Amino acid sequence: MQAADQHRALNLWRLATVAGVRRDGPDLTARQMAILLTAYLTPPPHTVRGLAESMNISKPAVTRALDRLGELGFLRRKVDEADRRSVLVQRTVKGSVFLSEFAELVHGAERVLDGADPADLL
Repeated sequence: MQAADQHRALNLWRLATVAGVRRDGPDLTARQMAILLTAYLTPPPHTVRGLAESMNISKPAVTRALDRLGELGFLRRKVDEADRRSVLVQRTVKGSVFLSEFAELVHGAERVLDGADPADLL
């Protein structure tokens, strides 16, 4: 990747992240956002074990992130009736709305990079 492309990609991430922390709503850690995006953008079913393996992080790290995402109502856990040892991670409407709004921030950041007024992000 060219240096200019790297700069654009990082600036897009920066603008979207800054807009995200400025709006009303929770600030997610990188781990929480990664788990949320993985749960919504990859095909279910999702389990704590599967998320940990796919992201190459520990199950306790996934569990801590899911605790917070559950408190926010973005994901929920449910015991798998077919295998009671397994915990399923389920999407919620509230989580879907959060990510839709965040996607709009990313699109707005892209428009700013293409010359739009930065006030459009707010």
